[in-house]
Amino acid sequence: MGIVIIVLIVICLIIVFSNVLIVPQAQAFVIERLGKFKGVWDAGLHLKVPFIEKVIRKVSLKEQVLDFPPQPVITKDNVTISIDSVVFARVFDPKLYTYGVENPMSGLQNLSATTLRSIIGEMELDATLSSRDEINGKMQAILDEATDPWGIKVTRVEIKNIAPPKEIEEVMTKQMRAERERRQTVLEATAHQEAVVSRAEGDKKAKILSAEAERDAQIALAQGRAKSIELVYEAEADGIRKLNEARISDNVLKLKGLEALKDVSNGRATKIYMPSDLTNLVASLGVAGEALGIGDAMPVDKTTKPKPATKADPCIRPTTSAGGRDAAATTAAIQASVAQDGHRADDPASAPDAD
Repeated sequence: MGIVIIVLIVICLIIVFSNVLIVPQAQAFVIERLGKFKGVWDAGLHLKVPFIEKVIRKVSLKEQVLDFPPQPVITKDNVTISIDSVVFARVFDPKLYTYGVENPMSGLQNLSATTLRSIIGEMELDATLSSRDEINGKMQAILDEATDPWGIKVTRVEIKNIAPPKEIEEVMTKQMRAERERRQTVLEATAHQEAVVSRAEGDKKAKILSAEAERDAQIALAQGRAKSIELVYEAEADGIRKLNEARISDNVLKLKGLEALKDVSNGRATKIYMPSDLTNLVASLGVAGEALGIGDAMPVDKTTKPKPATKADPCIRPTTSAGGRDAAATTAAIQASVAQDGHRADDPASAPDAD
């Protein structure tokens, strides 16, 4: 009798301990009582009624990453491509997850494939390759709304890979190569244009600076000549003023007249212009014989008077422009003309006969 009681006690303990359940964190147990939904146990310690209550499903509340196999889809321009998508989802209602659909993850996979085909069918190939964010957003919104009755929350959808056919890849490669060559050609043309423009601007600035330098040199030369002429006239004026202040006597004037007469009678002139009082001057100085042609007269020198050498313009340099050289040539011609006129005035052969 005692042994039976001990056995019954042990059996009762085993039944009690087997019905004490600990639900782990991030999990939920769906409980049924006599085949009917009883409730959802969250994380913690729970006691189940033996033979009446039953754990129908253990549901994980963690976010799950569902990597679905590649799906062949057809774009709007009739190109078949293969797309591999990844869906991030979690269970927010274990009751709906258990009783809403027979196989929630399989249903989510099929729903993802049909949604992807529907979205890609409205887009062309180029738009499909460049609009992944748009595709992800549309799929996430559609799947999240469709899986709400299943107790599943779709948090994110990502297009993992888009694989077009090989012939399309070859065409895209050629197109990419042509586009890169076009960009290279455009860049080279732009660089050449900028180089030509920069070179032209540099030549323009160099010519402007050269012209400004030549202008400044001509101005400085003209100012120097004007200053020299001014100094010469000032010196002559000072000399005349000093002569006036010195009150020169008649004897000094006569001596200056003799000096001038010496320059006039240098043997080259055939006619001499003399002042009215030259007779007394010649008689007093004993030159009457030579003046009247009596005695040893100096022969007349009829050779051509040497012309003064033309001086080179110091402002003319190898880099001087044609305008500067023409201006210098004109100045030299004027100086030569003035010198020639003076030579003609001194040359008896070229001077006009005086009466």
